[in-house]
Amino acid sequence: MSTSHPFEELIVHLTRTSGLGPGEAARVVADVLSYFSEPVEEFVRRRHGELKSRGLTNDEIFPRVAAELRGRRVAAPELSLRQLRRIVYG
Repeated sequence: MSTSHPFEELIVHLTRTSGLGPGEAARVVADVLSYFSEPVEEFVRRRHGELKSRGLTNDEIFPRVAAELRGRRVAAPELSLRQLRRIVYG
């Protein structure tokens, strides 16, 4: 494995503790980083669509999405429910 990978220690840890090979562990790390680097607007639209497809109403969805944003890897700006609606509906 190249010593220049920025997450080498994490990849070594995953390889040691999970049974993944170095290449597989590197792909897992890349996938997780990609998932959490999703821009706020894309995250809000995606989650709204997912929750709407499960039958939730907007009154249930927007507070839930606001709470989920607080737990994202990179702190999203605090968005009001109105701002969340504007992202989805324009």
